[in-house]
Amino acid sequence: MKKRLKSWLPKPETLLQNRWLRWMGPALRHPRLWHFSRKGISLGLALGIFFGLLIPVAQIPFSATLAVILRANLPMAVASTLVTNPVTFGPVYYGAYRLGKAVLGEPPVSEEEAMRVLEDAQVEPPEITGLSDRAAYWAEHLRTVGKPLVVGLAIVASASGIAVYFLASGLWVLRTRWNRNKRLRDRAARLPSQPQPAERKP
Repeated sequence: MKKRLKSWLPKPETLLQNRWLRWMGPALRHPRLWHFSRKGISLGLALGIFFGLLIPVAQIPFSATLAVILRANLPMAVASTLVTNPVTFGPVYYGAYRLGKAVLGEPPVSEEEAMRVLEDAQVEPPEITGLSDRAAYWAEHLRTVGKPLVVGLAIVASASGIAVYFLASGLWVLRTRWNRNKRLRDRAARLPSQPQPAERKP
């Protein structure tokens, strides 16, 4: 399982040379950031999911920074931010907006308003190129859309991060137990069978 995970995740040299992560310098080389353990993988996955859902920009720097502080698995924290991408971005923000409206007790959104939120979340103006431009655009976008989207995203990101942490941790434990039981069964099968004691004749 570890080999399969490593093949899917970003390589260490790629992350160490990333322009958004280089500023952390030697802190990126801590061995626990690259160790495949139950806690490290689960926490890294949860951090990536949380920031991937919570903010539309700078997801990788935020997730990686907290992974370094908490000693979570860094490749997993970076890779799992891709939970939001051009395909999932619109539906996630649309659902969060509706959730925020319901939590705040505001009137349900109209179809026209919902479509506007969905379209705005999917398309950025072509003149936006750098991170600072994207951050400024989304800050203004969140301000105009208002409180419902911010509240909805906070709820969705927090609930998803917590759920993913415990789910990943639980699956890791089950997988470990299954592998251990399999090794015990294989070992027992290789042992020579014990001769049965002969029955005494009356």
